[in-house]
Amino acid sequence: MKETIVWSKDNCPYCDMAKNLLKSSGITYEERNLSDNWTKDQLLEVVPKATTVPQIFLHGEYVGGFTELEKYYEDHNMWSGNPGV
Repeated sequence: MKETIVWSKDNCPYCDMAKNLLKSSGITYEERNLSDNWTKDQLLEVVPKATTVPQIFLHGEYVGGFTELEKYYEDHNMWSGNPGV
């Protein structure tokens, strides 16, 4: 299965909500925190138009931010805790 990545930063409520949603679904992810070892330039290399965090890649597919992650869950019937795509 392809990697799930969450670009985030400290003190970001939407980042926390996205990470909690993924965790509650049993989806493991790599966090790339802009407050730690990752830079905005690195984020912009993979998401050139990113202006906010989180920016989420679910199983290798770019989803967007938290609102888009919620929509992805709705569209793929994932609210039951099924981590499938």
